Amino acid sequence: MDASGRLPAHLVEQARAFATGERTPVEAADAATVVLLRDAADGPEAYLLRRHHGMAFAAGMYVFPGGRVDPRDSDHGLGWTGPSVSDWARRLGCDDPTAQALVCAAARETFEESGILLAGADPGTVVGDTTGDDMEADRQSLVDRTLAFGDFLTSRGLLLRTDLMVAWGHWVTPVFEPRRYDTRFFAAMLPVGQLARDVSGEADKVVWMRPAAACAAADAGEIAMLPPTYVTMSEMAGHGSVERILAAAAGRTVTPIEPGVEFVGDEAFLTMPDLL
Repeated sequence: MDASGRLPAHLVEQARAFATGERTPVEAADAATVVLLRDAADGPEAYLLRRHHGMAFAAGMYVFPGGRVDPRDSDHGLGWTGPSVSDWARRLGCDDPTAQALVCAAARETFEESGILLAGADPGTVVGDTTGDDMEADRQSLVDRTLAFGDFLTSRGLLLRTDLMVAWGHWVTPVFEPRRYDTRFFAAMLPVGQLARDVSGEADKVVWMRPAAACAAADAGEIAMLPPTYVTMSEMAGHGSVERILAAAAGRTVTPIEPGVEFVGDEAFLTMPDLL
């Protein structure tokens, strides 16, 4: 077995209890994450946040902006342009309300955790600078859930630019984890005029890294990434520009991937589909 997939000792018995049916998995919450991309001299780069070591989930891991769905993400009356909700539902393999919630959660969490807003006043424009005091106040209100994303967009006369995102993947947290997420992975290009910045209260560091460099750093033990992040970076590493990454998304099949567990004596190893 690959030693890099060895589960920590404190998870082995927990995983065994689920494997034998002694414990029942918690339901995975719907979530969304976005790989923000930009072109650089050496090729495309992705925006990564390192989660605080005190976080209950994925502590110390490098991740993309994202989080769980807010029930209000499926509210009616949201300003929307780009592929329809039904188009997204077909692409994501879910019903219409869930599709709207996932797409909204992806855009909302991206704004909350990086300051990047995938919205515009009409189908052909994108918000420019998002660093003003009034915009920052609204971002904080979204974070503390005193403001719904739809209300935020409506109050500013903005449409959610769903055409700026593409669906990339779908990952489900293993059954033995106490916190589980059913997460759709999206990708989007950094809008011209906007600046990604360290505004997430859940991270202690942010970086732009080439996908191949991120994987190499993880292989060398310099950074830590969960399997979905690592695999996503590996899949994107072979494309020479953001445009090519986004174009490649159209040919991908978005089906759920859930890592499993294999027990070898007193040890347990995470197993992965042959994806790469």
